[in-house]
Amino acid sequence: MIRMPHSTPHPAPPTRAPEAGGPIVVKIGGGLLASPGALGHVCDTLARAARGRAVVVVPGGGPFADAVREFERRFGLSADAGHWMALLAMDQYAHVLAERIPDADLVEDVGGIGAALGRGRMAILAPYRWLRNADVLPHGWEATSDSVAAFVSGALDASRLVLVKPADDLAEPVDRAFASVVPAGLPVAIVGWERLEAALSP
Repeated sequence: MIRMPHSTPHPAPPTRAPEAGGPIVVKIGGGLLASPGALGHVCDTLARAARGRAVVVVPGGGPFADAVREFERRFGLSADAGHWMALLAMDQYAHVLAERIPDADLVEDVGGIGAALGRGRMAILAPYRWLRNADVLPHGWEATSDSVAAFVSGALDASRLVLVKPADDLAEPVDRAFASVVPAGLPVAIVGWERLEAALSP
C-alpha cells in the first residue's frame, strides 16, 4: 500500500460503517477531465459523500490511456501490450485522484483496500498489480476501466457500483465486455459527473 501525503493536515475521518453487502465502488471516468471543473467537483463530492461510509475508487484511463491509443495508432501494439499499458494508465490517474481527495489512500490490491477502509479512509485503487496477477479480462479495448470496476466490485462483494461519466446520455455508456464481467444482481448506476452526489445517496 502506498499512502499519498497531503500538503495540509486533515482531521481524522470518522470510522466507516460497512455498507450492507460490502463497500461502494465508484469508477471515475477519465473522459470527464474534458469538462472544466468536473474533476474538482467529483473529488469534493466524493470527500463529502464518503464520510462514515466505505468507498473504493477505481480510476478511468483519461489522457493517459489516450496516449496508449495514439501510440497504438501510430506505431502498432499487440493486444497484450496495449492491455497492460492501459492498466498502467489507470494507475497514473489513480495518483491524480489520491492527491486531490482528502483522507484517501492509494492502494494496489485487496489487502490494501481492506487496510485503508479499516483505518476509516477511502481507497483509491491503482489496479495494474492486481489485474496483472489475476489476468481475468480480455486483452483489447473491449475491456476498459468499466470492466475493471465490475471485476473489483465482484471481488469485494460490493453493495453497488457507480460509474461516473462525462454525461448521462452517452451512446455507449459501458464497454463491450462489461455485461460479461459485472456480478449478477449488483446495483449499477451510470451517471454524468454532475449527478454523482445523488447516486451516492443512501
